[in-house]
Amino acid sequence: MAVTFSNLHTDSGLKSLDDFLSGKTYISGNCRDQFTKDDIKVFASVLEKPNDTSANAANWYNVVSSQLALSFPGNAQGVRFTVKAAPAEAAPAKPDASTAEDDDDLDLFGDETEEEKKAAEEREAAKKPAKKKESGKSSVLLDVKPWDDETDMKKLEETVRSIELPGLLWGASKLVAVGYGIKKLQIMMTIVDDLVSVDTLIEERLTVEPANEYIQSCDIVAFNKI
Repeated sequence: MAVTFSNLHTDSGLKSLDDFLSGKTYISGNCRDQFTKDDIKVFASVLEKPNDTSANAANWYNVVSSQLALSFPGNAQGVRFTVKAAPAEAAPAKPDASTAEDDDDLDLFGDETEEEKKAAEEREAAKKPAKKKESGKSSVLLDVKPWDDETDMKKLEETVRSIELPGLLWGASKLVAVGYGIKKLQIMMTIVDDLVSVDTLIEERLTVEPANEYIQSCDIVAFNKI
């Protein structure tokens, strides 16, 4: 049996998630007490931490954040996502439609009515022709290095976050001491694999004008499929 989560970026969508998580620690797993890929999939569709009116969802969000933070060095800083819609003519029609539908309608374990089951089967049948084109997501940790100890690190981070691409979401960041008074920026990002190439992002956006006024080089510290 399956349950469908829709529009998790809205109050009504978060309310359905909050109700589902009543008495549970995780989305699925044995007796709902195991961290699984279902949690990561739902987490990627929640744009920011739910507020206190959705206590169950907020507690779950904190637990999943802690689990994901174990994949990266340093203390967890918290994650906040921003989304900017790309012009319709600039986005590939079929991949975007598939990704948006997958993000808004997540079929996980749970109870459903016969009507919901039929609707879910119809959605699955409609998506089968494009099944091979489904795109995965990855979490990436970058080291962004300045030119010297006089580089304005606040401006450097603003420059990094100003880069906007379809399928790219910037996350938590922190400054890490390198030595001789120099600090580097460590920043997390979530990417849609078919839309964003990390190597291209570094070579064509982060280390060229105008970003290279502050950025000397970038390195991939960790790369994990979601």
